Amino acid sequence: MKIAITATGKTLESPVDPRFGRAAYFVLVDTDTGALEAHDNGQNLNAAQGAGIQAAQTVSQLGAESVVTGHCGPKAFRTLQAAGIKVVVGADGTVAQAVKDVVSGHLKPGESPDVEGHWA
Repeated sequence: MKIAITATGKTLESPVDPRFGRAAYFVLVDTDTGALEAHDNGQNLNAAQGAGIQAAQTVSQLGAESVVTGHCGPKAFRTLQAAGIKVVVGADGTVAQAVKDVVSGHLKPGESPDVEGHWA
């Protein structure tokens, strides 16, 4: 399974970024092969609006089947759901810990956004 984790850096040791749309990076981890790719999300860091929707489109284009983040707002959540991407919120710690928490079932996909838009 390909998981996109929001991160402040490019490695498994990087902290999870609590923001989805304005995360610094998306670290794409293939849980079947262990492959890792870091993707810069700089275009959305300072976007006036639409960061969540644009970020959702980005992770969809990357082939992610699931997104793991601290928080996800309503527009991004709907866009991810429409693309068939599961949304897991509540992640913290490192990217490696977030992957472990999802694989073990400690973190599960949510049914709704957990914050209002423009919360951070």
